[in-house]
Amino acid sequence: MKKYLLSCIMLLSILSAGAQNNGDIVKVGDTMPTFTIVSDDGTQLRSSSLKGKVVLVNFFATWCPPCQKELAEIQSTLWPKYKDNDKFKLLVIGREHSDSELAKYNEKKGFAFPLYPDKNRAVYGAFATSLIPRSYLIGKNGKVIAATSGYTEEEFAGLMKEIEDALK
Repeated sequence: MKKYLLSCIMLLSILSAGAQNNGDIVKVGDTMPTFTIVSDDGTQLRSSSLKGKVVLVNFFATWCPPCQKELAEIQSTLWPKYKDNDKFKLLVIGREHSDSELAKYNEKKGFAFPLYPDKNRAVYGAFATSLIPRSYLIGKNGKVIAATSGYTEEEFAGLMKEIEDALK
């Protein structure tokens, strides 16, 4: 009986720990990982070029329904408000997508903001292990000030407030 009870307690502990793991490698307070986004044509965007800016890194996939809702909200709310702010950078990164796949996807969706490829999860893998959509807000000092996974209107509104505060 003691062995059975001990086994149950251990199993519950393992399951509880797993339920709390949302796939984050990078957490609030951490420094943004170093990464390079490489486009199909070889052009590169290095994280080091973002120093001193407020950066929203958003990971999505074209097949992900919650991602579609979040991208629509970025298009209608976030992008119009911050697209001309030179202290802000939006990186919407297609996990496991190439430039050509993203271009074809954007022909259907008509997003005004740029989409960046991450064919091999190289950038995504520096931030997380699982779950999309996923966003990380980086402050001017290079530290993560907010991290979200999944999409809800309330969480997105909170992210908008965090961006506003970080740009002050």
